[in-house]
Amino acid sequence: MSVVHQLTAGWLVDHFSFINQCGYEVCDSFTNPGVVSLTASATSVGDCHASTFAATSLSRDGPALGPGDTIEAEGKTTTKRYVFRKEFFDIFKPHIAGGPEKQLWQGYPEVNLTEQYRFFFFSPCLLILQKRKRKCVFNQGELDALEYHSKVRKLIWEGTLHLVQEGLKSGFLHRATAELSCRKNVVPEHLSCGLAELCEMAKQLPPVKESDHQAVHLLGDEVSIPEQDLLSCVTENSSNSAKIVALMGQKYLVPPKSSFLLSDISCLQPLLNYKKKYDVIVIDPPWENKSVKRSNRYSYLSSWQIKEIPVPALAAPNCLVVTWVTNRQKHLRFVKDELYPHWSVKTLAEWHWVKITRAGEFVLPLDSLHKKPYEVLILGRVQGGVKEALRKSEDVLPIPEHKLIVSIPCSLHSHKPPLTAVLAEFIKPDVECLELFARNLQPGWTSWGNEVLKFQHIDYFTLLQNE
Repeated sequence: MSVVHQLTAGWLVDHFSFINQCGYEVCDSFTNPGVVSLTASATSVGDCHASTFAATSLSRDGPALGPGDTIEAEGKTTTKRYVFRKEFFDIFKPHIAGGPEKQLWQGYPEVNLTEQYRFFFFSPCLLILQKRKRKCVFNQGELDALEYHSKVRKLIWEGTLHLVQEGLKSGFLHRATAELSCRKNVVPEHLSCGLAELCEMAKQLPPVKESDHQAVHLLGDEVSIPEQDLLSCVTENSSNSAKIVALMGQKYLVPPKSSFLLSDISCLQPLLNYKKKYDVIVIDPPWENKSVKRSNRYSYLSSWQIKEIPVPALAAPNCLVVTWVTNRQKHLRFVKDELYPHWSVKTLAEWHWVKITRAGEFVLPLDSLHKKPYEVLILGRVQGGVKEALRKSEDVLPIPEHKLIVSIPCSLHSHKPPLTAVLAEFIKPDVECLELFARNLQPGWTSWGNEVLKFQHIDYFTLLQNE
């Protein structure tokens, strides 16, 4: 389980353990003479027309095999176990350290944030800050953010404090780690493997007739997927073991009992063709902001594009919808006032994901004017006039208005913590779950996005053992 401790305030979650409990064990079965061929893959985005998916096998000592290589065995089965690289969760020190009086384990400081900013709220023109070597008055967005922070600050501080104290008592968190230096985790350059660019280039492939392709492709040990199927069907691993998929010369691990569609928002029809209705839909939209525009790190969607996502067509009656939102009040208001009503979703709760170090400190000062150590989740349920759906809602616990999910974050950008365990008591068992704009896969979930395999790259994992 990913939940280490559960209190009234929320959960202390172990994201790292959750990944490694997903079952990344790859079974290679060979019969006499047992020859498994690998399909050639493209080596660059520019060669995407030559790219294919291929279920591949690795040699016993772990090196990657090239196109045309074979493995021969005498009726043997080998199991290779992969684990996520621990250094991506080695967050020992805050990204920006707060003052010693702000340490969580010293208790909640006697600070009335509303009083602290009283002159600011009533006379905003008097409060100025140094920003990029020039003085500027807080704009309305920053005013709104500070007012919101003043409302949730005490809940976040006190709830996190209690969960951190439990983590320190059990040994999951260690104060001593605060003295350690935080290691810089450098992601190898080749991991920028162009999945989003591949989705764009794949649109130039000849269109596939609706009657000529299937809605789902089942991963096997010897089957490759033609490039024409890249955007035309959902890929599914229905087995009890992980599979390795080769794409554009790179290898990706697909956990058991998972499915995915690699495409962008213009190619969502294959997900609708999959003909599943989901009881849980988690959405992590690429929100527009100045930082994204400046860095050009990933493409973003406008509000009207997000509204066009066919959530009503994908949702089962009484579906629980969870949307990750940045701390910009503009986005929070949009989700609650426009997006959810547009999808016939009733807002039920606002939860917060709080990011801490291994020593139990906030990764950023709680009262930072720039970035906060928390992100927001807006939870709601699809509304409708189906009586059966109303009866079903009585079988699960109601969604609490506020909860905290406290965890050590992954150092990889936008690698969100798992919600499977924390949502378990609010949904029925064995429900269908979908994540939109996903960057990784989970057992029991369908995942969609133009970088849906990003954090499944085999180089994020270590080959632990051969059996």
